[in-house]
Amino acid sequence: MDLLRAYSDQNDEELNEPEQQNQNPSSTTSSPDASPPRLLPAKSAAPNVDDTMLALTVVDGQRSLSRPIDPTQHIVGFNPTYDQLWAPIYGPSHPYAKDGIAQGMRNHKLGFVEDASIEPFVFDEQYNTFHKYGYAADPSASAGYNYVGDFEALQKNDAVSVYNIPQHEQKKRKIEKRKELEEDEGVDDDMDPEEVQNPASDVWLMKNKKSPWAGKKDGPPTELTEEQKKYAEEYAKKKGEERGGGDKGEVVVEKTTFHGKEERDYQGRSWIAPPRDAKASNDHCYIPKRLVHTWSGHTKGVSAIRFFPNYGHLILSAGMDTKVKIWDVFNTGKCMRTYMGHSKAVRDICFNNDGSKFLTASYDKNIKYWDTETGQVISTFSTGKVPYVVKLNPDEDKQNVLLAGMSDKKIVQWDMNEGKINQEYDQHLGAVNTITFVDNNRRFVTSSDDKSLRVWEFGIPVVIKYISEPHMHSMPSISLHPNSNWLAAQSMDNQILIYSTREKFQLNKKKRFAGHVVAGYACQVNFSPDGRFVMSGDGEGRCWFWDWKTCKVFRTLKCHEGVCIGAAWHPLEQSKVATCGWDGLIKYW
Repeated sequence: MDLLRAYSDQNDEELNEPEQQNQNPSSTTSSPDASPPRLLPAKSAAPNVDDTMLALTVVDGQRSLSRPIDPTQHIVGFNPTYDQLWAPIYGPSHPYAKDGIAQGMRNHKLGFVEDASIEPFVFDEQYNTFHKYGYAADPSASAGYNYVGDFEALQKNDAVSVYNIPQHEQKKRKIEKRKELEEDEGVDDDMDPEEVQNPASDVWLMKNKKSPWAGKKDGPPTELTEEQKKYAEEYAKKKGEERGGGDKGEVVVEKTTFHGKEERDYQGRSWIAPPRDAKASNDHCYIPKRLVHTWSGHTKGVSAIRFFPNYGHLILSAGMDTKVKIWDVFNTGKCMRTYMGHSKAVRDICFNNDGSKFLTASYDKNIKYWDTETGQVISTFSTGKVPYVVKLNPDEDKQNVLLAGMSDKKIVQWDMNEGKINQEYDQHLGAVNTITFVDNNRRFVTSSDDKSLRVWEFGIPVVIKYISEPHMHSMPSISLHPNSNWLAAQSMDNQILIYSTREKFQLNKKKRFAGHVVAGYACQVNFSPDGRFVMSGDGEGRCWFWDWKTCKVFRTLKCHEGVCIGAAWHPLEQSKVATCGWDGLIKYW
């Protein structure tokens, strides 16, 4: 540190010497080698700049600090402040906007609108109050008790809004409005009677608010001429043809023939009465092995068979020869009655719960409700479309409710007591093939040619579950498992798929029954009464049996020549099965 201090003192002395020499030139002795000091002017390598524009820019920038930024300029020559950036645009500052607001700042058709912290209901209340009474609450007030507008009306109405008018005031105002209307409609005494009668006067217009041409016809209606009547008939006929033959199906005279010995026995019991000793002898079902009986009476193929509910002592068959026959199963094995009432092939049949009545659906667009015992047609239903499936609601208190899946993609619900359609379920994109009730008959599942399953709440035409996958095929036959937890669906890709009837209606991927050939045929799938076996016909005339648990083929029976379209398990005889085919035969195994 001492060395640094000494060095600095030495430099100071050397710097002070020239000053002293200048002050006393006589006292200093200059050396001959020393040169006189010279002062040179300072030079800059930078070119000369005219700073006039810079000064003007600075002045302009200082002036612009007091005004907002013009949104049309693309370059800002100074650093704007926060207040300048967010300052509103006043007046016609924007050359391309009539109201002075740039297009980019618009968020409303009237310009720029900022969000306010006020509820829509409160805003509507104050808005309507202001337009009705002339006052409203001030939204800028913190507590909301300050008002703006007509203070006289505010005091008169006690600051009431349009949404909290007392009830007695509402009644009072209704009465006043009614009186005003009556006064407007009436004619004052001081009015000129001539003006009241003159349609060109305002008084007449006030009294007669309806137009003088409002539907008044003078004299009785004129009758149509013969030419007009002929044209009207041709037009109606043409429209009927365009709609597909009218709203009703073909009219056919119903006939029935009883083939048994007597309709009532010596005790007065009907021929459809079940035997008293008919009951299930065992809960365990077995696969049939041999043919027991063959019923042959249909001249064409048999499309469906149904056992008598709960007893199975009779079997009902629907034929493509337009006839429906019922056969004895327990005793004689003969045809008991033939029902003739359709003009085309019968597509589907369905018993009611006690078997006393049944439904038939035919390609003649008619659905008929028959009395099983007498063969009389109770009622006929038709929408002008072909019914593909008919079903009665299984509930005892809803045996008058008929559901029919039609060819026009609708499920139609009739009340058979009134004979009227009270509901239509219209969501499918193809003809409806099956209707199956699930979940204690609160819901039903339908399948269609649109390769989808839809689940409906009974009585509500809204789909609650829609099942459609790219790999799915059409499912023309569906059967419910005896425990009501599963649905077996006959798929057109030669397999039987299992769906759950729980809330999700999911596909059970672990259960799949295959081996048969049903592509192109609506072969019926069914279960054994104990649920241990799955059964189905196929297109080669065989009846297939699978084990429910293992999904393996248990047995196949060669039943028919051609297609085995229907297969049903006897409700009481555990090892008896009935099949029907397009060869016109019904076989009992």
